[in-house]
Amino acid sequence: MSAKVAASILSADLARLAEQVKLVENHVDLLHIDVMDARFVPPLTVGPIVVESLRRVTDLPLHCHLQVERPRRLIEDFAAAGADIVTFHVEALLSAEAVTEAIRSARSLGLRPGLAVSPATPAEAVFPYMEALDRVIVMSVQPGWAGQTFMEEALPKIEKVRSELERRRISVDIEVDGGIDGATGRRCLSAGATVLAVASSIFKAPDPAEAARELAALAAGRHGDGR
Repeated sequence: MSAKVAASILSADLARLAEQVKLVENHVDLLHIDVMDARFVPPLTVGPIVVESLRRVTDLPLHCHLQVERPRRLIEDFAAAGADIVTFHVEALLSAEAVTEAIRSARSLGLRPGLAVSPATPAEAVFPYMEALDRVIVMSVQPGWAGQTFMEEALPKIEKVRSELERRRISVDIEVDGGIDGATGRRCLSAGATVLAVASSIFKAPDPAEAARELAALAAGRHGDGR
């Protein structure tokens, strides 16, 4: 499985969003869209209207990371807006039945489903659902604000998820989200991550395109497949 870079628009200039996406889209593999409701996490960010706008300006896969209290209510709206991937927080789905139904609903609408675990949640929380998932997000910061410092405890969680996937012989992306730059990204890839979600290190860089290119080279070099 090749490593990928997901450019997170959480740190992009929303007034110039289409332009910023065009700067980096030749160097990244997908766009990561943090959807926050000011309830599950403190910030309030974007919704389906922004996803619909992005769909008109890029062919990159759009991954909606739902950091919201009631993610199941939004699945149909994001599917209609043009999302490709939708990830729910396991902490927001309060029963195994709710998790299973959210995954089933996403699949029925043509979306690839994922589950995310916050720093306080053990990796094992996603193990019962692995065969049904497109990806697991391991949060390496507290959900919410961009620009936080990478949390070292994410690394053993990535390793646990990787080990379980290999034990079951299934192919699921492991995406790491929060505080990712060249140094922390390298460590996450070594631990078994396959997707680096990057916000500030791309869109707050003096040259976002060059920053994205360097991270893409890192991801490619990890697997020796060139870029």
